Amino acid sequence: MQVIDDTGFYLVKLARYAAECWIIKNELPIPIEPIPEQAKVTTGAFVTVKSTFEDGHTLRGCIGYPIGIKSLYEEVIDLAKESTLHDPRFPPVNENELQNLIFEVTVLTPPVEIQYNTPDELLVNIEVPGDGLIVKLGRSQGLLLPQVPIEQGWNKEEFISYTCRKAFLPVDIWRNEKITVEKFQGVVFSESTPKGEIKRLSFNH
Repeated sequence: MQVIDDTGFYLVKLARYAAECWIIKNELPIPIEPIPEQAKVTTGAFVTVKSTFEDGHTLRGCIGYPIGIKSLYEEVIDLAKESTLHDPRFPPVNENELQNLIFEVTVLTPPVEIQYNTPDELLVNIEVPGDGLIVKLGRSQGLLLPQVPIEQGWNKEEFISYTCRKAFLPVDIWRNEKITVEKFQGVVFSESTPKGEIKRLSFNH
């Protein structure tokens, strides 16, 4: 999906506004008007929240829908709540934290299963930078966004291994066992500083 800047900027502003409504007022946000036409499209999306410090930032929450279930703007309103208040890895964000948070929205393309027979063939079909990954085996499933290997400095092998770990699978299972691996792309929009300028951060081929 080719997301124009105005849509991405809107979604990030909406994510922050929605989070503030949930956290400060505990009420359902009314969408910011006007709603861009692209924000009414149904596709996958993630909202990521990062705490800022003098020497960088750290993850504070990240929740998303790999496959779209409602309009983008409706998803972002939901995910702003989930990523700040209901990410099981972190305590709920409190009102005092909001001034130190960066909000980021990733709009996803639909996942496509990678067809492969050997571990080497699997790696050939993964692009870093470019792809996000979903690993599935039985009831286990893990997802990492396209920006994660860039931010962490991972190569392809590390990327697939850490995605397996996200699924609570052995990190080297992809070398020894046939698992389902799907890839997708994402367009990322993020505040550069808390409540600051919003920028497009593309992690494409």
